[in-house]
Amino acid sequence: MARHILAEVDSTNSEAARLAPGLSMPTWVLARKQTAARGRRGRAWANPEGNFAASLVLYPQGGPAAGALFSFVAALALDAALARVCPPATRLSIKWPNDVLLNGGKIAGILLESAGGPAPAPLIIGIGVNLAEAPDPGQLETGAMAPVSLKGETGVQLSPEEFLPFLATEFQRFQAQYETYGFAPIRNAWLARAARLGTQITARTVRESHEGIFETIDDQGALVLVTPKGRIAISAADVFF
Repeated sequence: MARHILAEVDSTNSEAARLAPGLSMPTWVLARKQTAARGRRGRAWANPEGNFAASLVLYPQGGPAAGALFSFVAALALDAALARVCPPATRLSIKWPNDVLLNGGKIAGILLESAGGPAPAPLIIGIGVNLAEAPDPGQLETGAMAPVSLKGETGVQLSPEEFLPFLATEFQRFQAQYETYGFAPIRNAWLARAARLGTQITARTVRESHEGIFETIDDQGALVLVTPKGRIAISAADVFF
């Protein structure tokens, strides 16, 4: 995979979309500073200096549904990369749909976007990791999970450029597994790392809120809740513990 390292950019996802038409292979775009970083549903993403901000441009086969499952590939790669740099006693887990937790706090998030165009359309996977500093909790929406940083929780100090090879290597490993064997082994590996599996959680969609037991994820990656009204699958929501 190719790599572009930039001093500053508005958003690595935006830069990746601009570069995508001229790329001939999967490419990482890393920036030391973002001036207009964003998260899911257009939310601002706080990106203090020294934190990791990168986007991967891929050209997946199988259409949008298959591409969407790369969020689980990315989450497993992030979890595995962090495990390689953290002390052995560090607790890592994955929060549906696209966050990685360290010692119970949010250390990383993932944002998938399509760059459009003819099939296979470029898929952009944006990844942010709090390597050096956790964002100010006052910048976050009410009820959001408390952020943590790698340095603050473990004392480990890594630059974004030093972390990228760990992540890129793990991503290629899980990507190869997904493309060779399908989603089933990715799903199983993800469930083994899932935060709060089997416990009561709240899933809030744009229109409604559901409370229930987090039972599993289905073959399309949807969250499956067992609620007082029955078993339901939710394809997009924010989860609160």
